This record gives sequence, structure tokens and C-alpha cells, in this order.
Amino acid sequence: MNLKDFIRSIPNYPKKGILFRDITTLIKNEKAFSEAIEQIIERSKKMKFNKIAAIESRGFVFASAVSYILKKPFIMFRKKDKLPAEVHSVNFELEYGKATIEVHKDSINKEDSILIIDDLIATGGTAHAAAKLVKISEGKVAGFIFVINLFDLNGSDSLIKKGYQVENIIDFPGH
Repeated sequence: MNLKDFIRSIPNYPKKGILFRDITTLIKNEKAFSEAIEQIIERSKKMKFNKIAAIESRGFVFASAVSYILKKPFIMFRKKDKLPAEVHSVNFELEYGKATIEVHKDSINKEDSILIIDDLIATGGTAHAAAKLVKISEGKVAGFIFVINLFDLNGSDSLIKKGYQVENIIDFPGH
């Protein structure tokens, strides 16, 4: 099954010049969604981890299913002011703005090894911020798995250059 066939491309969304890669067409197809989860699980075997984290919000769709199947704890990296307890926060730059992500201080313990899953990587700003949250929490990043890699925006390459293990399921140009 070619998962690329299940991704819808929407030009000029959320703003002019952006070619949005929409995963809703993949997740609404039970066979394609199941295949994506199986591919994430297969690629995760290359990494040693004891917890799974995901970046809000589309990453939650994939990571929670993987977490359930692998019976690993699931950690949510959320947008600013969405978590009720004490948090660690990281500010970062997006392709079209600034953002903050947070994690509960009690989610990641010293020596935890975290697999970070997200639906898409573009320039890598959010992924680098997620890695910083893990480090602030005294854990380590086992690796990253992305459903979609916008390869010409170099986000995966920037993570690899920092020494992270990265797996991508589908490659698309970002423009």
C-alpha cells in the first residue's frame, strides 16, 4: 500500500504559498491508518525507548495508537497553557510565526528514553523544541518518527545533524 496516495495536498493553506499536506484523508481510511501505525511500530524497533511522546495535535492520533499497541506510557507535548499542572516550556519559531510547547514536569523522569512521534516535519522547529523539553526534563530522545517529511524544508536533516535518529514514512516536497 502506498500511503502517499492517501495524503491530500491543499495549496495556499493556512496561508498563501504553503502547500498543506493533509493527513485526514489517511486517517479516515481504516486500512491506510492501520498501515501507517504498523510502519511506525516497525521503524520504532530500531530505537530503544520506554515512553512515547507526541506533539499537539495531529501527532496524538498516531502516537496514542502506537502507545496502546506497544503498551508504553504516552506523553503529550501541548500548546501553551493547555496543561493543568506544573510544566516545562520551550518557545520556538515556526515557518509562519512563533509558538510555545509544554510538558508536565512529572511526565518525563531522569533516564527516560523518549520516542517522539508527529504527523509531519517541515523545518524542524517544533521537533527541536520537543527535544529540548525532553532534555529539560532530564530524559533523552530515543528518536523521532514522522508520518510525512517535507524533505526540501530540511527539518529531518537538521535533526540528524544534531545526532538524533529520524525515521520518515512518506516523503513529499514542501512547495
